[in-house]
Amino acid sequence: MVLKATVYKASLSVADMNRQVYLNHSVTLAKHPPETEQHLMLRLIAWTLYADERLQFTKSICDKSKPELWIQNYSNEIELWVTLGLPDSKRIKKACSQAKQVILFTYGDDAAATWRSQLLNKLHPFKNLTVINIMDEVLLAAAAFSNRNMVIQATIEDGQVWFSVGETVLLIQPDIWKISNA
Repeated sequence: MVLKATVYKASLSVADMNRQVYLNHSVTLAKHPPETEQHLMLRLIAWTLYADERLQFTKSICDKSKPELWIQNYSNEIELWVTLGLPDSKRIKKACSQAKQVILFTYGDDAAATWRSQLLNKLHPFKNLTVINIMDEVLLAAAAFSNRNMVIQATIEDGQVWFSVGETVLLIQPDIWKISNA
């Protein structure tokens, strides 16, 4: 028997003081059976940090050749490619050659530290790549917010994200390991 994805809906209110982006947006996500609550919430955090009405979730869990999120222009060129995890340099090279800007969110404290020590120095040639790490304790706290109908308010300022669900507020401080030069 094949397990089906669980549908989650999130109403997001984003106030990004750094980019002067203020929007209310509803998203629908499919949480596939192998996906954890932490990974689902990381997708929402990534969407929040790069909030744009054109930013879309893809079917990346089923198709590893695509990012988790992207912005495509009217010519189907990829303006923004957002991926999660610890990809090899081949996948990063492919993303950087296909998109104007690539954002990689790493997670998994021990595995991410190993990945960083082995691969990060090799990524300097990719001028359009930004690498951001989100700590496991943040993702565990964010997973506590997870439910099938979420209302999330996010305020972003000076490298910090305040992620609020009801009365509960989570402070997220992304650790930027590499920033794009593009």
